[in-house]
Amino acid sequence: MYTLSRGAASLSMMFYLMLSSVQAYAWHDKTHLSIAEAAGFELWYSAAAPDVAKSKSEFRPIEEKNHYFNNNAQKEVDEAMVLEQAARYNKTGDAEGHLYGAIIGAVRAYKEESASGKYAEYPLVFCAHYIGDLSMPLHNTEYDDFNKKRHTVNDGIIESSVRNNIGYIQRNMSEITIENESDLAREIAKVANTARRLGTKIRKENRNMTGEEAYIQVSQSSSLLKAVLNYVRKKS
Repeated sequence: MYTLSRGAASLSMMFYLMLSSVQAYAWHDKTHLSIAEAAGFELWYSAAAPDVAKSKSEFRPIEEKNHYFNNNAQKEVDEAMVLEQAARYNKTGDAEGHLYGAIIGAVRAYKEESASGKYAEYPLVFCAHYIGDLSMPLHNTEYDDFNKKRHTVNDGIIESSVRNNIGYIQRNMSEITIENESDLAREIAKVANTARRLGTKIRKENRNMTGEEAYIQVSQSSSLLKAVLNYVRKKS
C-alpha cells in the first residue's frame, strides 16, 4: 500500500536528475493537496500553487527560501528559532532558508488582510503549503549529497497512493489547540524536530523513507494545519 513500485521509483529518479540542478521541491503536488484536504482547508485544491509560483524565475529568489530550513548546525528547533525566522519571510539571500518563519509570516499576512477587509484566503494557501513542507525530513536538514541524491524520490514516496488515503491521514491526525503565536511557534518546532530526527535517521541508514514513515509525517502536517485554520478563523 505504501511503497513505490520499482518503475515508479526509477521514474522519480529520472525526474530528480532533470530538476536537481535548478531547485528542490518538497512533497509532490498530490501529497500537498491531500495534506490540505485532510485538514479541512476549503482551498485544498490550491495547496500546490506556491511551488508553481516558485517555478517562475522572477519569483524564485523570493519564494524558494520560504520552503525549507537547511539546519546545517543540526540544532534542536525551539520557539525562539521559529519566531526569529519570521522577520525573514519573503527575504532573499538567506542561504539556510526560513520555512518555520514563513508559516508565522503567512498567518500574520492572513490576519492583517482579514482585518483590513481584504480577501485573505491566499496567504492561507501559502501557509498550507509551508506546513506541508514542514513535515518533509529533507526540508529540515542540511542540503548535502545525501539530500540532493534522494530528495525527489522521497518527495514522491506516497504520491501514487495518497489521494486514496485521505481518510487514513485523518485517522492518524492528533488534536492540537493554538491560542496565540507562541503556541503556534512551539507546534511548528515540534513537527520540525520530528522531521529533522527522521531525516537524520534515514541519512545514517542510507535509505529513503518508508511509506509508513511518510504517512506519519504528513499526518502531522494535516494536524497542525487544522489547528492553524481553527486558530485564525476564531481570531478573525
